[in-house]
Amino acid sequence: MIIGIGTDLANIDRIQGTLDRFGDRFRNRVFTDTEQAKAKRRVEEASTFAKRWAAKEACSKALGTGLRMGIKWRDMAVSNIRTGQPVMEVTGWAEKRLAELTPPGHEAIIHVTLTDDEPWAQAFVVIEARLVANPASSA
Repeated sequence: MIIGIGTDLANIDRIQGTLDRFGDRFRNRVFTDTEQAKAKRRVEEASTFAKRWAAKEACSKALGTGLRMGIKWRDMAVSNIRTGQPVMEVTGWAEKRLAELTPPGHEAIIHVTLTDDEPWAQAFVVIEARLVANPASSA
């Protein structure tokens, strides 16, 4: 079952302006070390950050809070699996909120997709609650 959906659109030029103005102060406040390392390896650093910014906004919306109620930017982090597919990991307050949303007997799975087309970056997040199989009943 779907327990949360969020989307966001970020302007890459705006993110570039923020990077130019605040540099590492902005990077360190919003992005994890893994996210920063990914962006540094890319020619279009601002585009990489803009997609992750949008994903964090979308995730906070899917959690039903937006960026309030104690959620922090770094509580949500986008990384990529070997195939390149983005994945969202939550920690801190975001992880606590996810646990509150997840019905008993279910596990939460966060699906995320990212795209960009200059000057826009976009993200969609869907949070699924999947029934956990009862290993005792399959014996």
